[in-house]
Amino acid sequence: MKVAALCSGGKDSAFALWLAMNQGHEVGRLVAMIPKREDSWMFHSANIHLIDFFAECSGIPLVKVETSGEREKELKDLEHALQKLDVEGVVSGAIASKYQKSRIDGICNKFGLIHLPPLWGRDPLELLNEMIGTRFKAVITSVAAEGFDENWLGRKIDEKCVEDLSKLREKFGINVCGEGGEYESLVLDAPFFEKCIELVETQRMWKGTSGYLLVKRAEVVEK
Repeated sequence: MKVAALCSGGKDSAFALWLAMNQGHEVGRLVAMIPKREDSWMFHSANIHLIDFFAECSGIPLVKVETSGEREKELKDLEHALQKLDVEGVVSGAIASKYQKSRIDGICNKFGLIHLPPLWGRDPLELLNEMIGTRFKAVITSVAAEGFDENWLGRKIDEKCVEDLSKLREKFGINVCGEGGEYESLVLDAPFFEKCIELVETQRMWKGTSGYLLVKRAEVVEK
């Protein structure tokens, strides 16, 4: 099936894209929604400007769509983007968010598309370990939950990171995949990448109990 993949450059959407490929689907387009506000209900905003690098590394054509980021209104922006594409289905990285999945389900039903959420219902801890095992390289780019501090910004998501996320889950009840907004990530390398992303200059931006990693300069490099 020819599909479009909703992609932010984060680990969940990237891993869902990879699984869809492994299931035999042809990913014809990456669709990146660019929210005007940081508190979008549906879409990832941290370092979304690097989605161009992600697309270059993957070799998949990219469609970028600016969205208001306002609850429900941003869905109309997604509708406009999807109805213009010559695809049969849409891939998303939803894991447990009924809000996210139900809205994408509704849009797909409206246009006769099939929604493919390969991560849906999976155990978050198993997903993280599977991502690491399949050579995904990702870093944490923002945090906004109790238990995190600025030292998490820029941290590589590896076995030790997953162990520490599990401890935060036990103590504070976070979702270890960050689907509740606890943290966001950026994929630097993946099995389907032809090249990879290298962070050249970054700065930790911290205020109160949350913060993000500002990527000032990055490059696409050969593997």
